[in-house]
Amino acid sequence: MVFDTLDLIVRGAIVLALVYASVVAVTHWAVRSRRITPFGIWPRYMRRASDPVLLPLERRILRAGGNPQDAPLWLLGVVVAGGLLLLTLVHWLAGFTVTLQYLTAAGPRAWLRFAVGGLFSVLMVALIVRVIASWFGISPYRGWMRLVMALTDWIVDPIRRILPPLGMFDFSPLVAWLVLSVVRGFVLSLF
Repeated sequence: MVFDTLDLIVRGAIVLALVYASVVAVTHWAVRSRRITPFGIWPRYMRRASDPVLLPLERRILRAGGNPQDAPLWLLGVVVAGGLLLLTLVHWLAGFTVTLQYLTAAGPRAWLRFAVGGLFSVLMVALIVRVIASWFGISPYRGWMRLVMALTDWIVDPIRRILPPLGMFDFSPLVAWLVLSVVRGFVLSLF
């Protein structure tokens, strides 16, 4: 019941943020394409309403070498991606709470199954983080990436020796994901 209410509140907040980001993006597009004048009441109001959010985003885009006029589109993307992550987190939290309630009445076998499943989940999330970090050019020598690399190197490196990268595509994390999925299913079926 609590998680249903929390889910409804989070969904409402995400929809409001999406509407806000969409209105900001459409207004900026209309001004840039000269469909409306930038000196009208609506564009000036929207600029005042969006400046606290867009100015830090514009500075960050400028430092990265991008065009700060693309900030409304980045805002829209951040709202969509952040909303999906937030919903996923709320659903995970609800599932985790239900699982913990089940485990309080379960025996040691269920606890062992939960721990093994959790270990596989951590490894699979580390693989996802490794792949996404490589897309953004994040160095594997950063402090937090060292942990990710330590968790995934033991399975990715042997696969990479057998299946070298094909041009710019490295399929070894995908194969590692598939291997972990199969092994997880097999191990959890033993419990």
